[in-house]
Amino acid sequence: MGQNDLMGTAEDFADQFLRVTKQYLPHVARLCLISTFLEDGVRMWFQWGEQRDYIDTTWGCGYALASAFVLLNLLGQLTGCVLVLSRNFVQYACFGLFGIIALQTIAYSILWDLKFLMRNLALGGGLLLLLAESRSEGKSMFAGVPTMRESSPKQYMQLGGRVLLVLMFMTLLHFDTGFFSILQNIVGTALMILVAIGFKTKLAALTLVVWLFAINVYFNAFWTIPVYKPMHDFLKYDFFQTMSVIGGLLLVVALGPGGVSMDEKKKEW
Repeated sequence: MGQNDLMGTAEDFADQFLRVTKQYLPHVARLCLISTFLEDGVRMWFQWGEQRDYIDTTWGCGYALASAFVLLNLLGQLTGCVLVLSRNFVQYACFGLFGIIALQTIAYSILWDLKFLMRNLALGGGLLLLLAESRSEGKSMFAGVPTMRESSPKQYMQLGGRVLLVLMFMTLLHFDTGFFSILQNIVGTALMILVAIGFKTKLAALTLVVWLFAINVYFNAFWTIPVYKPMHDFLKYDFFQTMSVIGGLLLVVALGPGGVSMDEKKKEW
C-alpha cells in the first residue's frame, strides 16, 4: 500500500468517525473544554481558605479582597460552565471565562512562567473555537456543525484558536536524545503544524486527540497519588488543562478548520 493510499484510508476513517459522531461530538468537545474551569471552580470551594490566604500573602490585599477574588473565581467559572453546557448566552460565558484566565494569569504570576502561560493561551484558543462554534449555532441543520457560508470574524477566530492550541503541545516536547522522545517530538510537531495551517486538519486533530489523551492518562494520573500530597493537585491541574485542549481539538474535528486554512484553499483550486 502506497503512502497516498494510506493517507486516503486514514482520511476516510476520520470522515466516517465524524459522520457517526457528529450528533454528540460537539457536546463531548464542550464538556472536555470547560472541564478545567469546572475543576478549578470546585477547587475554589474546597480550598477556599488556602486560596484566600495565598492571594492575601502574595498581594497583601487584605482578607476581604482576597475572599472576593476566590468568590469571583468560583462563581465566574461555575456559571460559565453551566451556560456553555446548557447552550445559553454562550458568547457572554466565553468572555467571562476569558476574563477569569486573564485574572488568574496576573494573580498567580503565571505571566512569568512560560509553561503555564502557554497552557493558559492554549486554553484561550479552545474558548475562541467555542466562540466560533456558537456563532454558527442555529444556522445549521445539526447542532455544532457550521453552514457553508461563514463570516470573516468566525474564520479568524478558528485560525486563532488553532494556532493557540498548538502552544499546548510545545509544553509537552521532551528535549533529550532518547529515540522515543525524538520520534514523539517529530511526529507531534508535524501534526501541530498541520493543525495550525489547516492542512488535513480533521485527521491531524483527531490523531492529536488520541496521542494527547494517552500522554495525559500516563503522565498526569493524579488518581494514583494520595490526596494529601501536593503532587496530587499539580497532576490534577495538568490533567484537566490537557482535557480542555483535547476539547478544543475535538471542536476542530467537529467544525473543520474554517475559511482561513489550506483545506479550504484547496477547494477553491
